[in-house]
Amino acid sequence: MKDIRKTAEAANFTAIDLGKMNELQDFVLELDSGLKIPGKVFGGTALKATGGEFSFQMFRPGTETGFLHTHKKHEELYFFLSGSGTFQVDGHVFPVTEGSVVRVAPEGKRSVRNNGDAPLVMLCVQYRGDTFTEEDASDGRILSEAVRW
Repeated sequence: MKDIRKTAEAANFTAIDLGKMNELQDFVLELDSGLKIPGKVFGGTALKATGGEFSFQMFRPGTETGFLHTHKKHEELYFFLSGSGTFQVDGHVFPVTEGSVVRVAPEGKRSVRNNGDAPLVMLCVQYRGDTFTEEDASDGRILSEAVRW
């Protein structure tokens, strides 16, 4: 099984390396229920993220999540990075491919499958739903100090 590698860290950041996307199949997520999910890795804890979680997952051709799931409070964004497949939310089934992005509310019953002939790779970002405000959209500040490499 593959491990996450920390590449840099200081007071205001942490950087990690998961390796190449075609190596995601070397990760295995083991859940408390004993369920093992090949090709999936969460990164939020390794990054010391405090406002959300993320995972990368690779589905080999002909594989799928194998179950529906919901969340109590967390909304999810699914970014499809390569491959093609189908996504299901509340019984609605639709195609996804490289460049597709899907948002699912906490209550949405969701699942993914790869019905293509190449690996389907996705990034899932999980965060507490219904919290982003108009004020949050303008939270960034451009600094006047010069960038030095």
